[in-house]
Amino acid sequence: MSFLIDSSIMFTSQVLFFGFGWLFFMRKLFKDYEVRQYVVQVIFSVTFAFSCTMFELIIFEILGVLNSSSRYFHWKLNLCVILLILVFMVPFYIGYFVVSNIRLLHRQKLLFACVLWLTFMYFFWKLGDPFPILSPKHGILSIEQLISRVGVIGVTLMALLSGFGAVNCPYTYMSYFLRNVTDADILALERRLLQTMDMIVSKKKRTMFQRGEVQNKPTGFWGMIKSVTTSVPGSENLSLIQQEVDALEELSRQLFLETADLHATKERIEYSKTFQGKYFNFLGYFFSIYCVWKIFMATINIVFDRVGKTDPVTRGIEITVNYLGIQFDASQSVLTPISHIVYCETITAFFPSSALQGMYFVSSVLLIRMSMPPEYRIIITEVLGELQFNFYHRWFDVIFLVSALSSIL
Repeated sequence: MSFLIDSSIMFTSQVLFFGFGWLFFMRKLFKDYEVRQYVVQVIFSVTFAFSCTMFELIIFEILGVLNSSSRYFHWKLNLCVILLILVFMVPFYIGYFVVSNIRLLHRQKLLFACVLWLTFMYFFWKLGDPFPILSPKHGILSIEQLISRVGVIGVTLMALLSGFGAVNCPYTYMSYFLRNVTDADILALERRLLQTMDMIVSKKKRTMFQRGEVQNKPTGFWGMIKSVTTSVPGSENLSLIQQEVDALEELSRQLFLETADLHATKERIEYSKTFQGKYFNFLGYFFSIYCVWKIFMATINIVFDRVGKTDPVTRGIEITVNYLGIQFDASQSVLTPISHIVYCETITAFFPSSALQGMYFVSSVLLIRMSMPPEYRIIITEVLGELQFNFYHRWFDVIFLVSALSSIL
């Protein structure tokens, strides 16, 4: 009876997540998208629903919600569905869609889609060979084989985006990095843009006038004699004028982009003076400190070959509550996933891709597991299998540091 109640709770939450994913796809991602591919919407919404359910199950593990056997069953179910979508459905549908747009292969598109999927599976399987991601006792058809390879791709993606976000975050949130822009600067640039546009119009009129004179020249024998003895003034400069027009058009494009950038900066300056702008400016300082700490700890982990087991947010909460004398285990708090906000911010642009979205959430579970106390990792470890979890954390630190340093340079 308890299993049915727990399953109904999970099913209800998945329906809500599916509906939210559907609305997010329709209203946010592709609100101006005219060609409706309902298969894409369904795959995206299902992936979003089961991905969010995995984070919900992490919270249930920490809070002890639902029966232990029910949580284990739904962990298994979620992982199987996610892997089915990531490894089988999405690659096959992409191959099928590509083949459908090639007329020569249209009659046998199903066959060629299968060939493309088998090619993907070959490279996907070979991806795991260079990495120590599995225990040797796992069979070739075990679920751990799929999770380990999806984890490598997802962790690499997370680390790349997180490294970029760690450097870009202060510039995005903090008003300190905004350059001072006045109305006089904008007016001066707009005046230059208008002058350039006037010059372009003037030279184009001149070019059209000269071409008209060339076309209206008399033809025949006397026209040839006249063309030898006289010449249309400036007709020989048409190519030179066209080069000047091309250069001015390129300059006008640059001036337009600079003008738009100045207007955007001016709007950000005005926004930073509002209450909401000051709030985000404060968040900018907080995330800047967090990102600098993350870069520093990634360097320490690589140099000393260690694996970080506590994120800065959790550690800060522990220090605060211990100082205040409060009996509280920060590592089992629902606030622990706050440390992954930076990752969520940088991955937003990749949500239209169901494959990247699913790999991101699976990899998040692999990394969040280390921040949880041992008693809350039991079911997650049983479901994920005997993976080399330390490898994923070290790999994340290496790619994160490379991405952050590349963004700085």
